[in-house]
Amino acid sequence: MSKVRTTLTIDEDVLKWVKIRAARAGVSDSAVIEESLRRDLKLDVLDDLWVNATLPEAEASALAVEAQHAARPRRRAARARGR
Repeated sequence: MSKVRTTLTIDEDVLKWVKIRAARAGVSDSAVIEESLRRDLKLDVLDDLWVNATLPEAEASALAVEAQHAARPRRRAARARGR
């Protein structure tokens, strides 16, 4: 996975705790911040889902479209009536 450099502005106390956690874990500040963001954004859950996915992509897409249509039956019915 490629990395990009960025600049961010965060609270001094937050940065202090990032540095403490990084020192205790023996990793970089960036690694602590990235891990926290991945956890907060639930990226680990998405990674697990992709690893354990057994449906072919086309079948998964078809199911997703079907679920979207099922979730919006009133909109489709109104369009069919010309509203």
